[in-house]
Amino acid sequence: MLSVNWKAAIATALCAVTCSLSGLAQVAPPVILRIEYENGVRYVADSVDIPAFATVPTPVSQAIPTFATYILLADIVAVNGKPAKGIFLTRQVVVNLTTNPSAGQSIADVVRTNYLDRTFEILQADGTPIGSIMSSGFDAGPPAPGAPLGVSGGNFAITGGTGAFLAVRGQGSGGGLIVANRNASVREDPARRRVNGGGRGVAFLHLIPMSRPEVVMNPNGPVVYHADFSAVTAAKPARAGEVLIVEATNLGPTRPGTDLGTPFPPDRVFEVNSPVEALVNGQAAEVVNKLGWPGLENVYRVDVRVPEGTAAGMATLQLSAAWILGSPVNIPIQ
Repeated sequence: MLSVNWKAAIATALCAVTCSLSGLAQVAPPVILRIEYENGVRYVADSVDIPAFATVPTPVSQAIPTFATYILLADIVAVNGKPAKGIFLTRQVVVNLTTNPSAGQSIADVVRTNYLDRTFEILQADGTPIGSIMSSGFDAGPPAPGAPLGVSGGNFAITGGTGAFLAVRGQGSGGGLIVANRNASVREDPARRRVNGGGRGVAFLHLIPMSRPEVVMNPNGPVVYHADFSAVTAAKPARAGEVLIVEATNLGPTRPGTDLGTPFPPDRVFEVNSPVEALVNGQAAEVVNKLGWPGLENVYRVDVRVPEGTAAGMATLQLSAAWILGSPVNIPIQ
């Protein structure tokens, strides 16, 4: 295990530079999360017999008329193509809005099926919690103007988040159903949801994060070190295959946690609990460590291996945390 006493002697000297210059990087664009889910079941509020709720082990089908309410439960299985876990939960009211209604539908100037509140609680593939994203709005119908390309419909606003997604905002849409979500009575036992089966689909979230992971900048450029903590400079460039020590900000919560606004204590290792990835010239680079920097607040150590075969010259280095991509910086490679 990495020693917790590394570089403690110079932490105080770096703090002033870090705090005053960490925001100099170029602003990155908004983030798009493509969330895949499966085993989607809508549990329709079709009964007032509360003792009968969640008691029937076999599938119990139920139609959903206008003004009916239901809870959708589905398992998150991937985010942006990377394996993940979690729960996708929506609380919905069927409104059946349409410009040319049939009997039992709702006349309106827009076409929407449901009004809903959505929550995505996202975990790493190993079960480590990352955070939640909350949203509200309409299901079905056209997406909002400016929504990501490729979405199938829906128009809801992201109202906030927790953990790595603290205070995010933005908008969301559906990405289409691969298998239709199954409609069930609230009498059906949700413990058997995965056994009884359900739908499979995609949701898109167009995020504007409160902060982004960034490589710290000082007057000489990105704060990146060799293994001996000498600076990576044009006179002493990095090498392909070398593990670099990158000073970064805004990587989010750690395990164990710390209070916001307080430095990481020097007596133990605080590992970032979100997935952290690095790109060198757009190529995935191995992240060896992702740790809170002892003695500093909102500053992290990320050890990144420069990919073999990286060409000599100036290379771009970019970090992401919880799929939120930071700005690229340039480092010299020999």
